Amino acid sequence: MKTTRIAPLSTLIAASLAASTALAQETLYIGGPGGSFQKTIEEKIIPLFEAKTGAKVVYAPGSSTDTVAKLMAQKGQQDLSFILIDSGPMTNAVEQKLCAPLPNIPVLDDIYPGARLPGGTAVGYGFYATGLGYNKEVFAKNGWEAPTSWFDLGDPKYKGKVVVGIVSGYGVETLAMLAHAAGGSEKNIEPAFQFMAEKVAPNALAWEGAPATVSQMLQTGEAALVVLGNVRVQPVIDQGAPVAFVYPKEGARLGMGTACVVDGAPQPKLAAQLMEVVLSPAAQVELAKGVAFGPVNSKVELAPELAAKVVYGPEKVKALVAVDWAYINKQLPEWTQRWNREVER
Repeated sequence: MKTTRIAPLSTLIAASLAASTALAQETLYIGGPGGSFQKTIEEKIIPLFEAKTGAKVVYAPGSSTDTVAKLMAQKGQQDLSFILIDSGPMTNAVEQKLCAPLPNIPVLDDIYPGARLPGGTAVGYGFYATGLGYNKEVFAKNGWEAPTSWFDLGDPKYKGKVVVGIVSGYGVETLAMLAHAAGGSEKNIEPAFQFMAEKVAPNALAWEGAPATVSQMLQTGEAALVVLGNVRVQPVIDQGAPVAFVYPKEGARLGMGTACVVDGAPQPKLAAQLMEVVLSPAAQVELAKGVAFGPVNSKVELAPELAAKVVYGPEKVKALVAVDWAYINKQLPEWTQRWNREVER
């Protein structure tokens, strides 16, 4: 006669507890960029949070503008509780009241004042610079000196080798920085549009807006000169590609990755805890290593070799050019129409 073995009571209890824990485990849904940034967040930052809270994180990748559009469409019924997006779209999110007030977390006392967005609902998690990226092999082959100015985008020798696009934040920043380089600002954009239409357009290989695609074109040498952030160029450099990032002599644009707890979303306490982890010195170092974001936490110390690759310290931040995103966001629909009509004609 066959005997049925019954598991010990202790084993049954342990299995039951494990099942109950799994069922009770909270899940936090967050949104942010894909690519190397997503990899760094999922492999280096989220494990710190999950070890601290026991909660699980589900990451939804997407562009900053797409993430804001999703939040606006789902207002009142949000599924994302925490977002990591660029400062331009975040300014729009703040104005649309999509972000909850900053949580009462001690780490905010260590954040540089310039990393707090107006309104008290969003905060920077990393500084970066927008400037010029170039392929050193292509430049050497043609006997070209390294670019030094925003106006180099219009040099006729680069015909068919320049890539930029209005549909990305980098295209908008190109307009703003050309205006600044001409002695004005984004509030006097005419010189920038004129230069783009008359000088840059004849040099354009493609009006590509996806930063990942632009990075790939730069890496292969298909594009010789592009507008990108150091956070996009440095990972390509780290892979061994013959590319370099240039801070133009007129100034590079001050960029910032920003974060907020989504207003009215589920799990606000967990989202606040994730913000605390993202802003912690340990996470800030990982963001510098993985995706070249400069620390916003004043307590972070970087090794000299790493510090040289990122926007590190108040003096380096001060040397960059800040633009008025609240103003730009209001002009963006008109600028996009003009770009399509006058530049990409």
